[in-house]
Amino acid sequence: MDIHEYQAKEILARFGVPVPRGGLAYSPEQAGYRARELGGSAWVVKAQIHSGGRGAAGGVKLCRSEAEVQEFAATLFGRQLVTKQTDANGKGVYRLWVEGASDIKQELYLGFVLDRKSERIMIVASAHGGMEIEDLAENDPNSLRRMTIDPAVGLSEFQARELAFQLGLKGGQIAQMVNILKACYRAYRDLDAMMVEINPLVITGAGDLVALDAKMSFDTNALFRRPEIAELRDRSQEDPRESTAGDHGLAYVGLDGDIGCIINGAGLAMATMDMIKLAGGEPANFLDIGGGASPERVVRAFRTVLADRNVSVILVNIFAGINRCDWVAQGVVLAYRELGLTLPVVVRLAGTNVEEGRRIIDASGLPLITADTLEDAARKAVATRQKLAA
Repeated sequence: MDIHEYQAKEILARFGVPVPRGGLAYSPEQAGYRARELGGSAWVVKAQIHSGGRGAAGGVKLCRSEAEVQEFAATLFGRQLVTKQTDANGKGVYRLWVEGASDIKQELYLGFVLDRKSERIMIVASAHGGMEIEDLAENDPNSLRRMTIDPAVGLSEFQARELAFQLGLKGGQIAQMVNILKACYRAYRDLDAMMVEINPLVITGAGDLVALDAKMSFDTNALFRRPEIAELRDRSQEDPRESTAGDHGLAYVGLDGDIGCIINGAGLAMATMDMIKLAGGEPANFLDIGGGASPERVVRAFRTVLADRNVSVILVNIFAGINRCDWVAQGVVLAYRELGLTLPVVVRLAGTNVEEGRRIIDASGLPLITADTLEDAARKAVATRQKLAA
């Protein structure tokens, strides 16, 4: 689960990371009031969306008067901001963050991520911040510094100091960096985070380190024990299909194709999407109904897939182990009748109770298209889609 910049800053500030003063605005007038409240002669107005690259997309601006703050805010509210990290639809802007401008001498990059290869938390840092980590890795890979943290020990003082030295910090800046690193690590560890990123972490003209931007994402599976984090969820930034599916325990990711997929198991789902592509089609989604799927759960999966109006064919591919083919078959028949389906449905069943599942499909009298193998199912789904388009 992702959160907004201002929320990440508030969390990191509680752990001891220095951040600029700022205020949240839900209207242009409130943005102007925030600028007046903060004081000073320059302010940075930032669109709050779950995406990087906001500045390049026109979502961040340095303003030098309250009128300019309000004018820029008026152009942002309600806008779909498209960045290189969003799809073509972009993300809706419904909140702004206004903060006092900072005197920037140097920009650094700092990130904490889970390195699955080493099974450790990894710190990634660079003396050249202010750009996306992907751009840093491509344009200046030698500037990146990496350090893993042993979870049994935690982040040691000597590790933090070593990283500060590698970034070229001197004097009191080293102590500041040590405190920031330890604060970020505690936030990551204590809140079940998956990523903490400060970009840029700036050195001001006075020599202080300040987090000008921050991102945090959290392990969705751990939210049950982090209610204070779960409350920060902003559904307006999520694909409504994905959030609705998640509420019903379905793993769903929307794609750009028109062949809807209902599958059990992430690996099988990936293989099915690959097979659809090989057959000349385009999958409309990734959907894993999980183990032990009841007929009612299968119906919910159909509802989720049908929420995408681009879907023209549905492919059900089940290799039952924990699942049972007869339960899935009952769910397919129930969905067809209850939802008044008119789209073609291709069904491939294998595994536990497959004979009973096939019997239920055959006895239903519905125009369901059956397949024996994954390849056969993908080819029939693509062929059916092409026939409809002809």
